[in-house]
Amino acid sequence: MNQKNSHLRDNETLALQVVQFLAGDADRLGRFLALSGIAPADLKNTLNEPAFLGGVLDYLLGDETLLQEFCANAGVSPEQPARARRALPGAGGE
Repeated sequence: MNQKNSHLRDNETLALQVVQFLAGDADRLGRFLALSGIAPADLKNTLNEPAFLGGVLDYLLGDETLLQEFCANAGVSPEQPARARRALPGAGGE
């Protein structure tokens, strides 16, 4: 795997960690599903789509409290989700 693909995979993995974090609390997950418009039954099918994972990071980055909770839980800096977001499809400059 080349370095670019490795970094993309790392960013996707971070977004999947966010999904896992959201799924760990029914209220957090319910709010995400309601705002994203994704049916619970369809969530699993979207997990391998880089654009969806970018949207997950958009959601996280749009809520400072949620971002701080995730970062504390995952042991990552608050800047890391923003960097990951910029690397996935649908980021600002695309």
